[in-house]
Amino acid sequence: MQQNSTLKKLSEILNLSISTVSRALKDHPDISEKTKKKVRELADALDYEPNTYAIQLRTNSSKVIGILLPSITNFFYDSFIAAVEVKAREFGYSVVIMQSGDSVEIESANLKLLKQNRISGLFVSLTIDTKNIEHFLKLNDLDIPVIFLDRVPDYENCNKICFADKEASRLAAEALIQKQKKHVLALFGHPNLTITQKRETSFRETYQKISPQTKLDFAYPESSAPSRIATLAALKKKERPDAIFCMGDLILIGVMEAIHEMNIKVPEEISIISISNGFIPNMYNPKITYVETSGYKLGLVSFDRMLACLLDKDSMKEVWVEPILVPGKSL
Repeated sequence: MQQNSTLKKLSEILNLSISTVSRALKDHPDISEKTKKKVRELADALDYEPNTYAIQLRTNSSKVIGILLPSITNFFYDSFIAAVEVKAREFGYSVVIMQSGDSVEIESANLKLLKQNRISGLFVSLTIDTKNIEHFLKLNDLDIPVIFLDRVPDYENCNKICFADKEASRLAAEALIQKQKKHVLALFGHPNLTITQKRETSFRETYQKISPQTKLDFAYPESSAPSRIATLAALKKKERPDAIFCMGDLILIGVMEAIHEMNIKVPEEISIISISNGFIPNMYNPKITYVETSGYKLGLVSFDRMLACLLDKDSMKEVWVEPILVPGKSL
């Protein structure tokens, strides 16, 4: 029937007070089972839906979790969102997703919108240029837990969930060293990002410790198009690399475009290894060896952390998710 049926309408039909109807719908123990049954049956017949906006105004919160990411056109973030949505539904929460487009101004504007909509908690991966996180930290003062993920700040007193980035690069470097590669092209993301700095530092340190004689070339293409260009430039040199390390999936895509364009055989002529969410490496023949940093796994861990903050007002914590090496046929 009418979608705009209200508590008042239910109370008039049943000749009950509005408060009685409201408590019956909330399964209050003071209301008899007979009355509850009558109220529920009529509510179902009238397609009654509670006014969630009014509830938010009254409680100054909602059952909505905000997610603010640089982009959702990314397999890692896509799988992260999928995991959070599954867990949120299980615990009676819904999810609202916003993109910053790697713009500090859009990030700030979207944060304001999320706050106005009285979110219960927020997951955020920062833009490349975000330096000041004070506006995020203020949400904690309003009992709105904020959990930084993937691209996290250097600030210590906050909730952070990320992969053990140094471990991921170490695993990749050791896999290349084991194959006795002599000349490695290492492609990383934006140098301003903490995640890039940690992964690059670990990659360099592993080689310095185990195989200092290996020639290393570094570039920072960030995404697929510049990655293709950087790879083509390296492969056209007289002394071209015999292995390529990719910091992420978008970089891997650009690398494989360049390799296919030049008809170079993997692994006979060049070896490839990547840090990856896991989907892209399996699209190629041969399958690419990768260090798994699963967005879905990170999403599950992140929601568990969010739930702890929402239910127990838990203290700030940094949680590391351990990566694993997944062998392919590209080394």
